[in-house]
Amino acid sequence: MAGLLGALRAASARKPAGFIHASRTAARGVRIRDYSTTTASSSEYLHRSVVPSMHYQKSLPRLPVPKLEDTVRKYLAAQRPLLDDEQFQTTEKLAQDFQSGAGKQLHEELVAQDKKNKHTSYISAPWFDMYLSARDSVVLNSNPFMTFSHDPKPEYNEQLLRASNVVCSAVRFMKTLRANLLEPEVFHLNPAKSDTDGFKKLIRWVPQALSWYGAYMVNAYPLDMSQYFRLFNSTRIPKRGRDELFTDETGRHLLVMRKGNMYTFDILDRDGNLVSPAEIHSHLKYILSDTAPAAAFPLGYLTSENRDVWAALRDQLVSAGNAEQLRAVDNALFCLCLDDEDMRDHIHTSHAMLHGDGRNRWFDKSFSIILTKDGEAGVNFEHSWGDGVAVLRMQNELFKDMTERPQVHPGSAPAAVDSSSSVRRLSFTLNAELENGIAQARENFDSAVSKLTIASLEFRRGGKDQLKKNNLSPDAVAQLAFQMGFLRQYGQTVATYESCSTAAFKHGRTETIRPATVHTKRCSHAFVHEPGKHSVEQLRALINECSKYHGQLTKEAAMGQGFDRHLFALRYLSNSKGQALHGLFTDPAYAAINHNILSTSTLTSPAVYLGGFAPVVPDGYGVGYGLHNDWIGLNVSTYPARNVHDFLQCTNKSLDDIFDVLEGKPLS
Repeated sequence: MAGLLGALRAASARKPAGFIHASRTAARGVRIRDYSTTTASSSEYLHRSVVPSMHYQKSLPRLPVPKLEDTVRKYLAAQRPLLDDEQFQTTEKLAQDFQSGAGKQLHEELVAQDKKNKHTSYISAPWFDMYLSARDSVVLNSNPFMTFSHDPKPEYNEQLLRASNVVCSAVRFMKTLRANLLEPEVFHLNPAKSDTDGFKKLIRWVPQALSWYGAYMVNAYPLDMSQYFRLFNSTRIPKRGRDELFTDETGRHLLVMRKGNMYTFDILDRDGNLVSPAEIHSHLKYILSDTAPAAAFPLGYLTSENRDVWAALRDQLVSAGNAEQLRAVDNALFCLCLDDEDMRDHIHTSHAMLHGDGRNRWFDKSFSIILTKDGEAGVNFEHSWGDGVAVLRMQNELFKDMTERPQVHPGSAPAAVDSSSSVRRLSFTLNAELENGIAQARENFDSAVSKLTIASLEFRRGGKDQLKKNNLSPDAVAQLAFQMGFLRQYGQTVATYESCSTAAFKHGRTETIRPATVHTKRCSHAFVHEPGKHSVEQLRALINECSKYHGQLTKEAAMGQGFDRHLFALRYLSNSKGQALHGLFTDPAYAAINHNILSTSTLTSPAVYLGGFAPVVPDGYGVGYGLHNDWIGLNVSTYPARNVHDFLQCTNKSLDDIFDVLEGKPLS
């Protein structure tokens, strides 16, 4: 299964997307996978897969519930580098008591529940509940972003042209998916055998209940696609206490936002076909030319509020007569945000895509595509409905389609249609209380985003090619550099989160890799505090040990054998039964390991050149990183409690030291 791990980790994340800033063309030497299996005979579809999109869903293996003794052992191993001897002894006793007592009973109940619910995974319902019950704003706390790479043909990067093409490609993707014609998401370890027309023609006739096993026989691993249906016509609806996910596939229109105003127009006709690209071009041109003033009270700010506050204000909006307008927002295929600002640099772009000015966003939509005035394009997505699997696949497909088969071209004339009668600007009835609510939401939004700092680093001495030649895991080395960097900056080893997809399993979500280990702590201490006391060979051996152990943790996480989700599910079960939590869960060490000061995630795709997220705790870093053939990029966010510029300097120094050792140079 080793070859599957990279695909799983890139496919998803709680906080997906690393800093992947490249040139204005797609990443050199990397080709976006060609999913097509037969030529699409219609402009309605991206391609027509021989194998139906959901062919493998029924036979996907189920996410395993780990053995309790394994979970406790791995939990203690992850706690060891974070605690002193006395603290560790306390935590160890609590964990052993949990394993033999309350934990054993909870585990047996969890396994029994899992056996009764074979249609899903043991983590699916608790994980949905965690997201939907969270009351904090989704802005900064949940929604991440990924930015499209630039079109290699510069003239296609103009805002109106690019907006028109991305809308057409998004509709084509949606139609391909809903027609069951989208190529299933499969990772091929031996593509010469499995990624062929011959195999696909054969596997399509294998019954769905057995299809996964057929793929497995030729070293191909289908991934879960259960989240895909939430991509379109979907919105998170605020409710007191716990939000709801809403999907209504009857919606045929696009939601467009500009200057805080909201517009809709149909992008599907009554038969469900894509309206002409020239017509879409015309309607978007009309919106960009609209001289209406910016909205005085932009409703988009409300989606950045505390969820209970927003729920109460939404009820008031409905009571004031805005139910129809909200329905048009909720069941729109997706949201297109047309911004009126040019981007200065990729830091400016990161802020624009992650949060923007708040007025021109509807953060509750399953995803929004953002187009800046100078044609930067990105995706901001709401996270409760799913992870990065579906969003990244969509982004890859959209980029491939709009760069290889654009529907609108420079010099294309918009359709001669009356856009004023087709485009509807939504008008909302607001009372004083609602206006005050919007004003307060804006104040809260501005206060929150003003505290966020984003900075980036490009390490150009080497990348994954050189690390692989040294028989090292590039990801392990990057994570080691973060540990060294934080130790160099603050003299500490702290809780660290690295996301890993479990999409190899039915309704899998994510598992946590814990990159702060006894090995990284020992290695970091040697590099930072005792560089002159160790030979190059000794330092190299320490790096090797870190890489080997990180590879083991990654494999365990991808195979559903981490400890975080299992403990989360046991705690959730205990809470649902109204029990007093066992001491393991009230132990300060448990709170500390889940206070992830370093929240990290990586993603590399030629369709994506930049991505990121905010820290998950007030005193943390949000570390997005990209591992390229000959360089390493970081896009890191933080709040005032930390100094992101110092962290990047310390991490850069750590990478320099690691590469010195790999090149045989002693550290002074």
